[in-house]
Amino acid sequence: MAEVILAESAGFCFGVKIAVDAAKEAGEKYGGAWTDGPIIHNKQVVEFLERLNVKQLSPEQQLKKGETVLIRSHGVPPKEEQRLKEAGVNIIDATCPFVKKVHDKVRQLVEEGYFVIIIGEHGHPEVIGILGHLEDAGGEGMVVSNMEELIKNLPHKRRIGIVAQTTQNEDFFREAVGYIAENTEEVKIFNTICDATSVRQEEVKKLAPTVDVMIIIGGRHSGNTNRLAQISRALNPNTYHIEKADELKPEWFEGAERIGVSAGASTPDWIIQEVVEKIKQITG
Repeated sequence: MAEVILAESAGFCFGVKIAVDAAKEAGEKYGGAWTDGPIIHNKQVVEFLERLNVKQLSPEQQLKKGETVLIRSHGVPPKEEQRLKEAGVNIIDATCPFVKKVHDKVRQLVEEGYFVIIIGEHGHPEVIGILGHLEDAGGEGMVVSNMEELIKNLPHKRRIGIVAQTTQNEDFFREAVGYIAENTEEVKIFNTICDATSVRQEEVKKLAPTVDVMIIIGGRHSGNTNRLAQISRALNPNTYHIEKADELKPEWFEGAERIGVSAGASTPDWIIQEVVEKIKQITG
């Protein structure tokens, strides 16, 4: 049987655990709740919560007074929160504390007169929330998703403040900060990548080059899981990103003696264990 090495920090992070626990409680305490999009980027967890009557709002759906709405771990723009309050709904705020920290730092940078650059994914719910706080504070700024975009669009501003989406790639963040610092008179940086993201990325960097095959588990739409897969693939071409155990293929493991496994911050323990057991079964 091949040796299966599971990264120590694989699976749920602090913020995701808060959101999932809040959703479970909403299902049990209030008989259900609505969320504006998936509570976390993991299809299997979303399906589990739907069985507790915690469901996603459809675009045309109107909330009724007294209904319960759960704000996801990604947070929302202040305008959206205000709209929910005015609708008279019961709000459960499950915004990740690390995401709230980004909102605070953006407001601080605006107050101090900085143009704000958000290192993050365009259209990601967390980034939409951060932009909402930037707008609410009356600030100016932009989102940057890669170096090419940054080099092409970096504005001529004397003072630039920088924050990051909490699940950003550490290496890209450092490279972007370096470029902005070289091309701007004054820079203020808040590294708002959360510890859970940094730790998982560092573990994958150490593990991927030492194994024959690397398996990354997590939702296809999970930003932090996709980044783990990118980092791993750069160090080990035999890297496979899966959502669940039945996606594993025996041919991936032919001749493999050491197999590494890691998972994104929104991947539950039970899925990780199922994958590890299936790998042992295939290689055994």
